Amino acid sequence: MTVSSQNASALTPVFVRLKLSLLKNGLRQSGGRRAAYITSAVLALLFAALQLLGLIALHGNAHAATVGVLGVALLAIGWTVMPLFFPSGDETLDPTRLVMLPLRPQPLIGALLAASLVGIGPLFTLCLILGSAIAVAHGAGAAVVAVLAVPLALLVCVALARAVAAANTRLLTSRKGRDLAVLSGLVIAVGIQFVNFGAQRLGRTGGLSALDPVADVVRWLPPASAIGAVDSAGEGAYGRAVLQLLISVGALVVLLYAWQRSLVKLMTTPDGSTLAASDASRKESGGKGLTSLLPEGRTGTVMLRTLRYAWRDPKTKAAWITSLAIGLIVPVFNALQGHGTVYFACFATGMLGVQMYNQFGQDTSAFWMVVQTISSTRDAYLELRARAFALLLVTLPYTLLVAAVTAGLLGDWAKLPEVIGLALSLLGAMLATGSVASATLAYSIPQDSRKNVAPGQGGIAALSILGGMVVGALLCAPMIALAIWLHVSGNHGSLWLLLPLGAAYGALIAWAGLKVAAPRAADRLPEILSAVSTG
Repeated sequence: MTVSSQNASALTPVFVRLKLSLLKNGLRQSGGRRAAYITSAVLALLFAALQLLGLIALHGNAHAATVGVLGVALLAIGWTVMPLFFPSGDETLDPTRLVMLPLRPQPLIGALLAASLVGIGPLFTLCLILGSAIAVAHGAGAAVVAVLAVPLALLVCVALARAVAAANTRLLTSRKGRDLAVLSGLVIAVGIQFVNFGAQRLGRTGGLSALDPVADVVRWLPPASAIGAVDSAGEGAYGRAVLQLLISVGALVVLLYAWQRSLVKLMTTPDGSTLAASDASRKESGGKGLTSLLPEGRTGTVMLRTLRYAWRDPKTKAAWITSLAIGLIVPVFNALQGHGTVYFACFATGMLGVQMYNQFGQDTSAFWMVVQTISSTRDAYLELRARAFALLLVTLPYTLLVAAVTAGLLGDWAKLPEVIGLALSLLGAMLATGSVASATLAYSIPQDSRKNVAPGQGGIAALSILGGMVVGALLCAPMIALAIWLHVSGNHGSLWLLLPLGAAYGALIAWAGLKVAAPRAADRLPEILSAVSTG
C-alpha cells in the first residue's frame, strides 16, 4: 500500500466525522435552528421520495429514457452552480480552511469526496439518479449496468461541484472576482428563465416527444451518459453501454485531476486579490453627488450606507442585479410570446421587495457598529425606515418602468393605473414583512466563502423569505379583492382609483410594519448581532 493511499484511508473517516460533527453542533446552537433544519430536510426528502416514485412509475414508458437522461443532466447543472450561488453549509469543503494543515492534495481529494457524500443534497441526488436508472432499466444486463451507473453518476455530480467550487474559490473571495461572479449569477438566473419559457412552449407543442432529439445528444454527455448506458444495455447494445460508462468514468477522472490541481494552487500560491485596494477605495470615496441628494441626519446616512452596500458588496450586488434582470425578463418575455398580462409587472416589484428581508444580515459582523447607534425604539425605527427609503429609490421608478414597458408591448394602457396601484400595495406589504423578518429572523451572510447563508441557518433564511412573502400576499388581499370586485361588477371606469388607493394602502402597511418591527429590533439587538455574525 502506498503512502498516498494510507493517508487517504486515514483522512477519510476524519473528514466524514468532521462533517457529521459540524452538522450536529450546528443543530445544537438553538431550538429554532434545529426545527428549521429538520423541517427543510423533511420537505427535501419528501420531495425526493415523490420524485423517485414518479420516475419508477415511468418504467416502460416510451419517453422514460428521455426524462431520465435529461433529468440527470439537469442535476449535474444544478450541482455545478448551486455551491457557487446558493447556500451549501458545508465547512469541510472549503479548501482555504485547510491551507495551513500538513495535508497533501492527492489523499485530501478522497477524504473531501467522501465528506461531500454526507448530507441531504447527495441523498436527494441519489434518489433522482436511482429513479432514473430504474425507469430505463430493462432486463438483467441493464440492472447490472445500473449498479455501476448510479454511484458513478453521483460521484461525477459531486466531483463536478467540488472542482468548480475549488477553481472559483479565489475568484469569489476577491473584490474584482466576486464582481465577475455577479455576471455569472445573472447569466444563470436568466438561463433558468429561458428553461422555464422553453418548458411552457414544450407543453403547447407536442409534449416529451419534442425532447427526444435533445436526449439523443445529452445521453453521450457525462453524467447523463451513465443513465444512457443503462438504457443501451436494456436495448442489448452492450458495446454502446460500455462506451457511455467509460465517458462518465473519464469525466470523473478529469474532474478529480482538475480538483487536485486547484487544491495545489490554493495551497501553494499567495492571494494577491487585495492589491491596490486602498487606491480603489480612495477613488470611490471622492464623489459627493449621491450624498447631496439624500436627506440630512440619520436617514440620509443610513440610506447612503445601504446603497453603497448594494453597489460595493458582491453578494448584495448579485442579488440586486438578478432581481432587476428577472423582474424585467418575466413580464417582457410573456408579453412577447403573446400570452402575457400587465399584471406580471407586479412580479418585478416582488423580486425587488425581497431585498428588504434580512437587512441586518447584509451588514454581517459590521452590524455591531450599527448596534452602537441604537439605544431606543425610535432609533431602530429610523434605521429600518431609512433602509426602506433606500430600497424605494430604486424600486419605485423600476416598478413604473416595467409596468409601462409591459403595457406598451401588450397595448393595454387602460390597465396601467390599476396595475401600478396593486404593485405599490405589494411593495408596501413586502417592506412591512421584510422589516419584521429582519428583526425576528436575521441570519448571517458569510463574506469569506461562496455560501449565501451560514451553516445551519438555511432553514431560517427560507422561513424568513418564503414566510414573509406569503404574509405579504395576504396583506395585499384587500386591494386584490377590490380590483376583482370592480371588474366583476362592471365598474371599469373606477379602476383608476386603485392607483391612489394602492399607493396609500402600501404606505400605510409599510409604516405599520416598521412600527411593529422597531421595538422587536431594539429589544433583540444582542441576538440579531449574534445571528448575523455567525460564520
